[in-house]
Formats: sequence, C-alpha cells, structure tokens
Amino acid sequence: MEHIRCLIIGSGPAGYTAAIYASRANLQPIVYEGPQAGGQLTTTTEVENFPGYPDGVEPFQMMDDMRRQAERFGAEIRSGIVTKVDFGTTPKRVWIEDTQELLADAVIVATGASARYLGLPSENEYKGRGVSACATCDGFFYKRKTVAVVGGGDTACEEASYLAGLCQKVYLIVRKPYLRASEIMQKRVMETPNIEVLFEHNTLRLTGEGKVQGADLVYRKGEAGEREVHINIDGFFLAIGHHPNSDLFKDWLQRDEQGYILTQPGTPLTNVPGVFAAGDVADPHYRQAVTAAASGCKAAIEAEKWLKTL
Repeated sequence: MEHIRCLIIGSGPAGYTAAIYASRANLQPIVYEGPQAGGQLTTTTEVENFPGYPDGVEPFQMMDDMRRQAERFGAEIRSGIVTKVDFGTTPKRVWIEDTQELLADAVIVATGASARYLGLPSENEYKGRGVSACATCDGFFYKRKTVAVVGGGDTACEEASYLAGLCQKVYLIVRKPYLRASEIMQKRVMETPNIEVLFEHNTLRLTGEGKVQGADLVYRKGEAGEREVHINIDGFFLAIGHHPNSDLFKDWLQRDEQGYILTQPGTPLTNVPGVFAAGDVADPHYRQAVTAAASGCKAAIEAEKWLKTL
C-alpha cells in the first residue's frame, strides 16, 4: 500500500498552487487531478484578471503553466478520481477509483465547486461561446453589449449590477414574480436604468450561429397568458448558485448549509487535524482564481507545519 506524505485532491489554481508550495518544501506531494484537470476555470474563454498575464491567457495555458511549475519542483501529478476517504485515522485512508487504497499523512482538499446550470442542451452547446457562470471573470468581454443574467437572489442581483457597469443593457431573467434578494440589492437593481427585470420568465433555449446571439423565453409557463418571448443578447450568465464538490467528505468534514467546507477563520484548517481545505470548495464568497491560488499556498504551509508534528 502506497504511503504519501502530502496528498492533494483536485487541481485548478488551489490544487496546483498547493503542489508548488508543498513540493518546494520537500513534502513530495502527489496530486490527483479529478474529473476535470485544471478545474472549473477551464470552462471559461480567457483569463484577464490573474496577475502576471498582462495580455490575458487562455485558461488551459494558465493551468498548464501552473502544472508544469509544480512538476518542476518535484510534485507528482496523476489522473484519477478519489472516490472514498477515511479521515478517522492517522495516516488518512483514501481510495482511488474504489480500488487503489492510499495512506496520507496530510491531505489538502481542493476539489472546487461546480456552477449550477439550467440543464438546457443549448447551455452545453454555447459554453465558452456566450454562456458563463462568472460575471467577474467574463463580464469584460461584453463591454457595451447586451447580456442576460438568470436568477433572482443576491448573487444574480450582484452579477446584474456588476454587468450593468460594463454592458449597454442587462436583462435579469427571474422565474418568480418577485426577487428573493435582500432589500438593498433589489433596490439597487430596480434603480439601475440599463437593467430590465423579466419576472415570471423561464429560458427555453439559446440561439445563435456559433455563439450566443439570442434567447427564447416563456412568460408564465403553464399558466393562462403563457407566451414565448425572444430577446437578442450577446452573453448569458448563470447566477443560480454553485455546488461545492464536497459530498465525498460529508462524513468527516464540517460543512455549512450549502455544503462548503468550514475552516477556521482565515486559515485552511478543517475540523480534522491534518486535513486542509483550499479553493472554491471552502469559499462561498469570492470564487476567483487568485483567491483560490492564495488559499492553496496557505494549505501547503499549514500542511508543512502539521507534518513536522508527526
């Protein structure tokens, strides 16, 4: 049975940064990349807000740069999915693909979070070509254009307000006849002249030649007065929440109501000694590549401290 000093579960900015720091500290880290090498960031089109890339960078290139940097210092990066863990022992027990069992003295969880989508076939068709789940990441590409945001909570209102500062027009598509957001966010949206709220609308499909150019909506679906509506848009932003990829750890790590792993404030320390959480799996607020990378650094430094106590 293989015994690992520092195991990193997940890739992306958090996992790869943790690997860079852990390998430079001679922790001999092993990274299991999971089902999506490079993490959720690879679903976007271009990254322009990560320091060090003044001209922007393709997400796959950025993740490959991080990966090669970790490997340069000795990190071993493997394809494979962790399917089971036992954090009740020291060392921790981890299973790959339900068959291969590993022992790990320190574990860094960097499994990220997945954006919730509506489930429309056209969402996948236009992903990266007009469909986005992050206004902060991709909003700049739609300056002076028309976009739509789906959702009725605080996140949707925040995204719509942010985009309104960049775009010519923002549609906020809300399936209910009211907003669920806080009063202050509702007021901000309603007072922004280039935001138009479409209450009681559901998205049927996205349209366009090679990229998003429009959306077909239905007003009051299944009710009297139901009718289809078409809007011309250049971008379609999902703001109906994220799901942290933390179910694998639910029997061992404390989580909040949404499933985000709880850590000691300002640190990556979980309730289990020797297990650390980094990136979006423990961050319900920022969900940015740069903050994920910073938390990966913290996790590796804390893992180094932990290993010195063994």
